[in-house]
Amino acid sequence: MSDRIQLIKDRLARLEPVNLQIEDDSHLHAGHAGSKNGAGHYRVNITSAHFNGLNRVARQRLVYEALNDLIPFPIHALAIQTQTTI
Repeated sequence: MSDRIQLIKDRLARLEPVNLQIEDDSHLHAGHAGSKNGAGHYRVNITSAHFNGLNRVARQRLVYEALNDLIPFPIHALAIQTQTTI
């Protein structure tokens, strides 16, 4: 597992995920302006009880809050899919 994926995993641990999948899609964006400085593109699929009762936007805000200081470097782009536990 790359250091960046581990860093993302560590930051999202505060959401106590029951499922967490992180994919590095950076290779799909080679040559993209944001990737020129070495920042990456990531896809996060996360299930957490912290999302229960929240709409999609509120759930994504929780993820962005956990990763905020990593954007725009080392994360240039982030695709988020969230699920509740109920």
